[in-house]
Amino acid sequence: MESPSDRAPDPGPAEDLAHHHAPGTRVTYRARQRGLDLTAWLRIALHLPGFLLSLALVAAAALALEAWAGLPAWATVALWAGSGALVFHRPTEERIARHLLRLHRPLPHERAVLDPVWREVTARAGVDGGRYELWIEDSNDLNALAAAGHIVGVTRCALERLPRSQLAAVLAHELGHHTAGHAWAGLLGQWYGLPARAAWLALARVRVRAARSLSPTSVVVITAVGGYLTYRTLAATYGLPLLLLALPWLAAAVGRRAELRADAHAAGLGFAPMLTELLRRSMSEEETEGEESRLLDRLLSSHPDHRTRIHHLQPYLNRDTPQGGHPLG
Repeated sequence: MESPSDRAPDPGPAEDLAHHHAPGTRVTYRARQRGLDLTAWLRIALHLPGFLLSLALVAAAALALEAWAGLPAWATVALWAGSGALVFHRPTEERIARHLLRLHRPLPHERAVLDPVWREVTARAGVDGGRYELWIEDSNDLNALAAAGHIVGVTRCALERLPRSQLAAVLAHELGHHTAGHAWAGLLGQWYGLPARAAWLALARVRVRAARSLSPTSVVVITAVGGYLTYRTLAATYGLPLLLLALPWLAAAVGRRAELRADAHAAGLGFAPMLTELLRRSMSEEETEGEESRLLDRLLSSHPDHRTRIHHLQPYLNRDTPQGGHPLG
C-alpha cells in the first residue's frame, strides 16, 4: 500500500472517486497477493465427493481406452487431473469469458471509466491490477462477477448507472473473491465434477425413457429392488451417503459466507459506505417491486439477502481507517 502522503482523501458515499493513481504515483504491492480463506477450503471440500466420483468414471474410461487403443490409462487420468491448470491459462480464460460467460472486452469509452477506478481499487489493496482482465457483460442488471484465475466482469448497466465510488466498491468486492481464492476454487470444483454430473444426467434420461417403456408391474419390482439395495447400502455405511443430500444446502451456505467475506474485503479498503448505499438502494427497489423471496429460496441461494449484508457492514461504517491503518481523509 502507498504511504498516507501518497493517498488523496477518500470520497464520501454519495461522491464519485475524484482521485485516481497517476502513472507516476508510487504504489507498493504486497508480496502475497492471493490466498485461500476458510470459505475457499470449504468450497473445495464440498466438491470432493463429485471429484472422487468423476475420478472413478475417468479411470474406468481410461481402462476401456487402454484396452481398445493401447493408450496407457495412467496417462489419461494424469491428463484429466492436470487439466485444472487451464483455470489460470490466459487463452483458455478468454474463451471462458467470451463463450461461456458471454462477456466482451471493454470498448474505449468503457475502458476510460473502468481503468482509473480499477487502478484505485487495486492500489488500495496493494494488488497488481495488471494481473487481471476486465470484461463487460451486456446486461440490464446491476451485477459483477469474478471467475477463473483473472476474470473480473461488470455489467454494462452497472458501468453506466453506478457512480464511480459505488462502481469501485463493486470491483473491490470482486477483487476480494480473487484474492481469497473463491473464484478459482469454485471453477475448479465445477470442472472436476463435470464427468459425475454428465453421468448423472445421462442416467436420469435413461431412467425416464426406461420407465415409459416398462409395465406398471416392472416399475414396482424395480423400485422395490432399488429401495432394498439403497437400504442395505445405507445400513452398511452408517447412513453416510445421506450427507450427499445436504451438499446443495451446505454449498449455498458457504457461498453466502464467501459473499460476506468479499464484502468485508471491500469494506476494509474504505468502500463500506458506498457498498451499503448500493445495497440499500437495491433493497428499496425490490420492496417497491414487491419481490419477496421464500425461506427455502434464501436457504438455497448462494448470496445473502441485502439486510444481512448491510448488517455485516455496519461495524465498518464507524471506522475512520481501512484495514492496514492508512487514513482515508
